[in-house]
Amino acid sequence: MKKKLLFVTLFAAQSLLQADYTLVNAHRHSSRIDHMPKGKIADMWQIPQDPAFYAKQLKPVSYSKQLKWDKEYNEKYFRPWSLNQIDLPLKEMKWPFRSVRKKKIYTSKGRVISSSIYEQWIANANFGKLDTAHQRGITTRHVNVRALPTIYSFYHNPKKVGEGFPFDYNQNTSYHLNTPLYISHYSLDGKWAYVRGSAAYGWIKTSGMAVVDDAFIKRFKNNHYAIAIRDNLKLYHQKKYLSPIKLGTIFPIAKRQKDQKSDAYLFAFRGKNGKAVLRTADKVKPGLIAKKPIPMTPKNTAMIAKQFYNEPYGWGGLLETRDCSSFTKDYFAPFGIFLRRNSSKQARDGDYSNIRGIPKNKKKQAIISTAKPFRSMPYVRS
Repeated sequence: MKKKLLFVTLFAAQSLLQADYTLVNAHRHSSRIDHMPKGKIADMWQIPQDPAFYAKQLKPVSYSKQLKWDKEYNEKYFRPWSLNQIDLPLKEMKWPFRSVRKKKIYTSKGRVISSSIYEQWIANANFGKLDTAHQRGITTRHVNVRALPTIYSFYHNPKKVGEGFPFDYNQNTSYHLNTPLYISHYSLDGKWAYVRGSAAYGWIKTSGMAVVDDAFIKRFKNNHYAIAIRDNLKLYHQKKYLSPIKLGTIFPIAKRQKDQKSDAYLFAFRGKNGKAVLRTADKVKPGLIAKKPIPMTPKNTAMIAKQFYNEPYGWGGLLETRDCSSFTKDYFAPFGIFLRRNSSKQARDGDYSNIRGIPKNKKKQAIISTAKPFRSMPYVRS
């Protein structure tokens, strides 16, 4: 009888741990970026600002073609879990070392950062242990990916135009919740992990990730995925705030229970000893998440675009914002189109038509006949 009672008690406790994970519509926390001076341009009044005005030009896109794109997307997204070693040249990974040593770097207030400080950052990077962890991981919340293992920012001369805040050169990018990772090694202080994701590499706080095993991967990679189609959602456990959920965040769809009327979504949670465990968000209002990929229709392309209204530019995803390439990447993700990070790489991801050398009077016709509305945008160099 005591054994049965103990079993029931443990089962009930486990059920409580799994329950009441809620995803709600919300807003991004206001930050310093939101209080920066904003310019106004005549185009905002002279050119229609409703994406639906332009989306109606979109020609029908075959859903079977989207499924093909989406399959490629998933293969690239999960690729870090198939790596046996980090697949980047050492010289490329050491660019932050050269960057801080090459010329003076500054705080956001314009004070020069001394070599004694940035050499501590470099030492903490522990590159002598590069590729010794050989672990697979996953983000357990929205995280910053840093160039060096420190929360501190560094800038080039803030007195120069185009430098200073928000152009933090220690901010590589940001990763959404549920991003698969390859873990190369850890910092000397153990607070950071050097990781490779599908789109970028760098340092993330160990508190924002967890190590996965084969059993976790088998459950997570279930070939039934959904994606956030609203921006700046928030994930809660009962009343405890866990993470922002940005548009483009991917969730495996949980297997439906007999009495379940709507889909529930799996996400990674950092458990004991830094191991990943699966949790289920089962309280999600309709219209926040959709099965991936969503049809690429004029209505949907305009709907996704509207999610970015009034969102400020944020270098490298700083303070839960987006820069040009992260906006483009997240915009196309719901349609099953995978883009790399940074506009220079995105420009090489699509089919490229060279119009250099074509007479000016023929360039317009070449663009009209070759470019596809809403689908050429991600491949334009910037």
